[in-house]
Amino acid sequence: MRPRRKYRLRRLTPVAALVLAAVVAGAWVGARRPAAAAPPARAAVDAPVAAHSERAVPMSPEYLLSARSLARHRFSPPLSAAAAIVVDAGTGRVIWAHNAHQRRKVASLTKIMTALLALQKLAPNDIVTVDKSVPRVPLVREGLRAGERVKAWKLFYSMLLYSGNDDALALAIATAGDKWTFVREMNDEAHRLGLRDTHFISPSGVVDRDNYSTAWDLAALSRVALRNERFDRVVRTRIVHVPWSAPTYSKVYVNNNLMLRSYRGANGIKTGYTHKSGPCLVVSAKRHGHTVIAVLLDDPNMYVDGTRLLNFGFSVT
Repeated sequence: MRPRRKYRLRRLTPVAALVLAAVVAGAWVGARRPAAAAPPARAAVDAPVAAHSERAVPMSPEYLLSARSLARHRFSPPLSAAAAIVVDAGTGRVIWAHNAHQRRKVASLTKIMTALLALQKLAPNDIVTVDKSVPRVPLVREGLRAGERVKAWKLFYSMLLYSGNDDALALAIATAGDKWTFVREMNDEAHRLGLRDTHFISPSGVVDRDNYSTAWDLAALSRVALRNERFDRVVRTRIVHVPWSAPTYSKVYVNNNLMLRSYRGANGIKTGYTHKSGPCLVVSAKRHGHTVIAVLLDDPNMYVDGTRLLNFGFSVT
């Protein structure tokens, strides 16, 4: 089922709005990360990575995932996912996989790549002027208005927690100048990272045609994204109160990822849904110093299966 929209407006006094903006924006300020060039290849070699560093970009995409020691395990009852994978985020080891290289629609999981690219170029307090095309993007929208001037950090929270398609398009245009240049950059980055079974057609994933990826590629991409401190800070957030200009004054974004509230140690990362993709989930959790990432595509029981995948991942790490 499509995650329910949880959204309300609340009037703040000017002083309260300024204090809240300073607290949230100040906690989110981070250094920009330069892009690193590397030859394309499928991610397939086991290697540790430095966690939570925006500058720790893999110079070679071979250092993303490894299936050398894949666990043999039969889930009973079977998972409902059409495709799934669970990996050790620290080493890149693939622990278990099912149809991991099967190309599938991925809906709003597309926004993981959108956020990763936009975070490289936009500072938290950069002002984004909403293009006239943004309010016309298909649902789900948070309601951005053409010509509205918004600080970038607010759009990142809305895109990754509430999953606003208008936020994704606004960030894409602010990053690359126009939508199609940004989409080309998304596909260039996928190629650079060795994500051979991934192709994007929009910044939001709302268009299913020719927008696809795999459980394997999304796990590899998520492993890279979670090393960005600002990305990591946003996707682990359960709820955030954001001051806004009049007549809105305040917005509250509640993370659609219910596992942040139901699974001990859960710390990310994104949900997705369209009629063609079905329910999709990338979820991460940290316990006893180990972080595990699970991806489930087209899974009507994604939270139950996500729990089972993470539990199995931790049982063998």
